[in-house]
Amino acid sequence: MPRPCFKLEKDHPLPLAGVDEAGCAPLAGPVVAAAVVLDRDRFPRGIDDSKKLPEPVREALYEKLMLQARCGVGIVSVEEIDALNIYWARMLAMARAVEALGFDPAFVLVDGNRCPRWERPSRPIVAGDAKCRSIAAASIVAKVTRDRIMAAYAREHPGYGWEHNRGYPTPDHRRALRELGVTPLHRRTFGLVREVLAEQAQPSFAFAAE
Repeated sequence: MPRPCFKLEKDHPLPLAGVDEAGCAPLAGPVVAAAVVLDRDRFPRGIDDSKKLPEPVREALYEKLMLQARCGVGIVSVEEIDALNIYWARMLAMARAVEALGFDPAFVLVDGNRCPRWERPSRPIVAGDAKCRSIAAASIVAKVTRDRIMAAYAREHPGYGWEHNRGYPTPDHRRALRELGVTPLHRRTFGLVREVLAEQAQPSFAFAAE
């Protein structure tokens, strides 16, 4: 299967930023987006959709991208996710990522079927992380950044397995949520978290033996 390339990017002006996000589906933790501007004459080889790369390869590419590309990261907190909903939180994260570049790219390619509500020249590309090298690079930066955040949170809230499930609703995370309860880092508007909160709010009655 071919790797992402510059083919879909060549018709757009430079500097061009690719944008992608990580963390829409998890029950806990922030949404993280990245914007990456690659130097087409000097970029890490092996860039691909972050989901297709083993963790050690992702980590190595992340380190190279930090040295060889311009990168911006946008983070939207759990509180903001609950206030906005996950769709608008994703859009906000992507907008923040482009702003974090520190300059205005001439064009932005966004993974997905819609761009944030901004005035920037831009275009959405469905499955862009599998097609466009700049978006794939952004997927790596967003994924590694969020994974590191969740690993740090796992040390603060042990037992939920965030160091390996990254907050996604895996069986071990779902079990821990019911056994250990809801943390401040859980998204309270998400179905399972809302369900556990409702269960915890139910009064328990102790009946004395007659």
